[in-house]
Amino acid sequence: NMNFLPGIWWSLPLVLVWATPPVTSSWWYMGAVGSSRVMCDNVPGLVSRQRQLCRRHPEAMLSIGRGVAAWTAECQHQFRRHRWDCNALERGQRLLGRVLLRSSRESAFVHAISSAGVVFAITRACSQGELKSCSCDPKKKGPAKDSKGHFDWGGCSDNIDYGIKFARAFVDAKERKGKDARALMNLHNNRAGRKAVKRFLKQECKCHGVSGSCTLRTCWLAMADFRKTGDYLWKKYNGAIQVVMNQDGTGFTVANKKFKKPTKNDLVYFESSPDYCIRDRDVGSLGTAGRVCNQTSRGMDSCEVMCCGRGYDTSRVSRMTKCECKFHWCCAVRCQDCLEVVDIHTCKAPKSAAWISRT
Repeated sequence: NMNFLPGIWWSLPLVLVWATPPVTSSWWYMGAVGSSRVMCDNVPGLVSRQRQLCRRHPEAMLSIGRGVAAWTAECQHQFRRHRWDCNALERGQRLLGRVLLRSSRESAFVHAISSAGVVFAITRACSQGELKSCSCDPKKKGPAKDSKGHFDWGGCSDNIDYGIKFARAFVDAKERKGKDARALMNLHNNRAGRKAVKRFLKQECKCHGVSGSCTLRTCWLAMADFRKTGDYLWKKYNGAIQVVMNQDGTGFTVANKKFKKPTKNDLVYFESSPDYCIRDRDVGSLGTAGRVCNQTSRGMDSCEVMCCGRGYDTSRVSRMTKCECKFHWCCAVRCQDCLEVVDIHTCKAPKSAAWISRT
């Protein structure tokens, strides 16, 4: 059973980005497009609407695969200094499924960043001419005006509206089958992720005229690097708002009346997170035994916090680093190879390091 991730795109063979062959393999791409109905009908866990979209847009599934790679890397980057580090993706996919079965902050972030990853990938594919169903933003044509004066829309503006529309149709289809609290929470966080990508759409321009005098400008809209979306959603994760369902079951109210009502840009969650200190299958925790910690930090990556008070082991290792780098005109930097001896601190395991499972 592979039906355990938001939108179920994880179960698509093309987006298992850690498997071989890679998703960029041309033989795979031709085979998938040539037999899209067979492929889509054999993906477990898809709801009817998702199968329809898969059959209609098989080439988009490849783009979604790239989106998975982008948001997975971003999730791991944002949580790299935390007890839960999003690496359940590599060390046991079912563990991440357990995380998502809880209505926690981590689940809220994963839904938002994964939805954003699909928007980003589909939008980029439109601009690069990889999808038959879309192209550059068709609305960005003709003369326009901004704070710097007049300009003409040109180039290839990213078609963010199409990316959002496709992601909403595909990712949200699974949640729209249910009307419970979990579905409403996931839909809210999916939308927050989509809105985050559009938030960083920026106008880029090229000047024309004598010696680049900028008497004429051609401008277009382009998405910012996905890291900006990740950083923004990370802040939303840290400020996520705990909510409870309304009595009529149509929306949320804040669990603590001291906090503001969540906006469409905020992440929401129902359940408090576990501490992720020990290996626990039921909550999707790998524990922190063996994790590298920072002895001098006072943050979440400190040895005290990361190791949950269990202490840590220190080992001295040697590694090669670049040193004595010098700039040479023109235009190179040359460095020496130096042997550096450093202390690496890793969290001790609890007295019983076996998996805890309540089932």
